[in-house]
Amino acid sequence: MGCGDNCRMNTPVQTSPYAPLQNDTFIRACLRQATDYTPIWMMRQAGRFLPEYRASRAKAGSFMGLATNTDYATEVTLQPVDRFPIDAAILFSDILTVPDAMGLGLSFALGEGPKFAHPVRDEAAVAKLAVPDMDKLRYVFDAVTSIRKALNGRVPLIGFSGSPWTLGCYMVEGAGSDDYRLVKTMMYSRPDLMHKILQINADSVAQYLNAQIEAGAQAVMIFDSWGGVLADGAFQEFSLAYTARVLAQVKKEHNGARIPRIVFTKGGGLWLEEMGQLDCDVLGLDWTVNLGKARAVVGQHKALQGNLDPYALFANPTQIEAEVTKVLTSFGTPHTGTGTGPTHIFNLGHGINQHTPPDSVAVLVQAVHEQSRKMRTPLV
Repeated sequence: MGCGDNCRMNTPVQTSPYAPLQNDTFIRACLRQATDYTPIWMMRQAGRFLPEYRASRAKAGSFMGLATNTDYATEVTLQPVDRFPIDAAILFSDILTVPDAMGLGLSFALGEGPKFAHPVRDEAAVAKLAVPDMDKLRYVFDAVTSIRKALNGRVPLIGFSGSPWTLGCYMVEGAGSDDYRLVKTMMYSRPDLMHKILQINADSVAQYLNAQIEAGAQAVMIFDSWGGVLADGAFQEFSLAYTARVLAQVKKEHNGARIPRIVFTKGGGLWLEEMGQLDCDVLGLDWTVNLGKARAVVGQHKALQGNLDPYALFANPTQIEAEVTKVLTSFGTPHTGTGTGPTHIFNLGHGINQHTPPDSVAVLVQAVHEQSRKMRTPLV
């Protein structure tokens, strides 16, 4: 005898709106599981080094025209995935969307980089700050969902945000900086104001990353681009502590899937041991760090990501292949077999330079895949 609607009520079926993941190498490496080869993706891979990106940007009219338009953001995120056999896509957006949603007035002048119309430099400006309404960032979450659908399971999608400290730097300086004078002046003379900014930033970033995860991001990354400009002691107090505050609030799972969390601090090699205590899955490293030494310090607890000097890509193909060998050899043979162990995700030590020849990237990706497969093949 059939049970009609009661059966359906008692046995709910979970269905995902997305295609199953065909290449999970990046996710497995993030979770310190064995992979057939070392996965590779590149910071700023959806960007200015690709002629197709420049064509899309010309159509959009501006950087924010790209970032705030779902179709364009989807298009440029997929461009490097279409061109190279890379193992992950990263959302095309900007780290400064969160302070923009706080009302600071973000703009990009051609050739000048980001600027805020209303920098945060005194008590009154700090008092106005609050965690923004995430609806103001709906264009980001719509893009995440659109990209995830367009990828159709080819590779995972990484969401991201700037770290609380890095966002704070831009908010106080009002733009990029050579000397960090304004933000460091506030940090030393009014640490109370700096801490207030960072608390709000941390809680905003956590909500922002969680909303990206809910929209479809399969991993998230925190870019602490300016952490390395801090003195020892100040880094722990003003950067690391607030990155930890973000991680304490960011989802580790969504819809039954683990969501790897990656932290990258440019210039953070001095503090590897302390960064190894962060509640994240992966530590990204710049090119100043020896991967073998980093593995000895944190590799039993975290996957490592990095760390080819982006300017190696201006060399000839033979030299690029040699530099890939150096990075892979520096890390050593990754974990193989069952369970978990030390794993490596190949990346650049910082964002790819806009003048990089695309053909060099093709050489890089092929070299990483081929050489890392050989490292896992036992000699007969």
